[in-house]
Amino acid sequence: MDNSTESSQLITDNSKGNEVKRLSNIPCIKWILFLAVLYTLYFAQSLIIPIVLTILIALLLSPLVAACKRIHIPRAISSIVLLSMLATPFTLITIELTEPAEKWAKLLPKLSLQVTEQFESISSSFEQQQQIEKQKSSPKKGLSLFDWFSNDDDANKQKNKSDTNVVTERIKQGGMEVIIEVISATPFILTQILTGIILILFLLIFGPNLFAAFVKELPNKKQQQKALDLVGVIQSQLSRYISTVSIINFVLGLSTAIALSIIGLEDALLWGVIVGVLNFIPYAGMIFGVCILALAGTVQYGFTVTVLIPIGAYLTLNLIESQFITPMVLGKNMQLNPLVVILWLLLCGWLWGLAGVLLSVPLLVCIKLVLTELGIWKNWLRIIEAGA
Repeated sequence: MDNSTESSQLITDNSKGNEVKRLSNIPCIKWILFLAVLYTLYFAQSLIIPIVLTILIALLLSPLVAACKRIHIPRAISSIVLLSMLATPFTLITIELTEPAEKWAKLLPKLSLQVTEQFESISSSFEQQQQIEKQKSSPKKGLSLFDWFSNDDDANKQKNKSDTNVVTERIKQGGMEVIIEVISATPFILTQILTGIILILFLLIFGPNLFAAFVKELPNKKQQQKALDLVGVIQSQLSRYISTVSIINFVLGLSTAIALSIIGLEDALLWGVIVGVLNFIPYAGMIFGVCILALAGTVQYGFTVTVLIPIGAYLTLNLIESQFITPMVLGKNMQLNPLVVILWLLLCGWLWGLAGVLLSVPLLVCIKLVLTELGIWKNWLRIIEAGA
């Protein structure tokens, strides 16, 4: 009796296991799981973005901390010194750019108001021209007593004036809303920065011991060695990629600032820093840089051909960097398919905004390295590398 009960229980358990496997192979379940992961990444962006950024910075600094450890410098001291050396230039640049950034923050609402007024004047003149043509083409009717007292032109002028006033007030209100949002978000941003610094220090100081304890828990020597090789390759390759791209973008931003300063464009250092940061965004960063320099040139020179001079200088430097320097320095191993990069940018931008766009390419490189080392999903790996 007991044997029959146990056998029936075993059959029931096997049937449940087969049912779970059958459900997991249904495409609908896989899509539901994919969407669940996607929306989790979307709603947890305030937690995920600082963690991803701190992990990337820790990977960048970890080889230097390990080298200091080999010459008997404690990890805590080397981590604090290296992080201070990395943060000091950014702090100095931020202090230097505070004044021009505040100037442009106050100037942008006025510029948007001027542009809107220009569009309003063009639109009103176009509407008046259409009304004149309509009056010429429409047949004349007999005059009535009310036509002598009606004044359509005054009514239209009054209406256009009221519409312009509404648009102007709305733009001013929008500018104030942006300023209020920036001020209100400042404490949250400072908190995230402080949390990120603490997390980076903990990763650099205590991360290796935690990883070593994790490796010891793996069942056999082969898996332990595979885990060590995987993390070692990802750490060295990703650190090399991030440091190389950062140096290239720094040189591009500095060269652009020098070129714009020679041309005579105001706030050249600000524009150099902006185009250097935007260059972390492949393809789209160059377009944003051109638009920003076009705006800066228009403010200083007006709608003249001189606006094209700073744009041309930036495009020349960007062309040299993207077509010659970056491919030569990074080599083919780090090249990615342009269409895959654009689609990945759109996905990360939708998930995490501007921060996701800036982090998208390092994440894609990390995914590519993991797939290469593990030898899995080779079809996806070939798609990522196709045409690179």
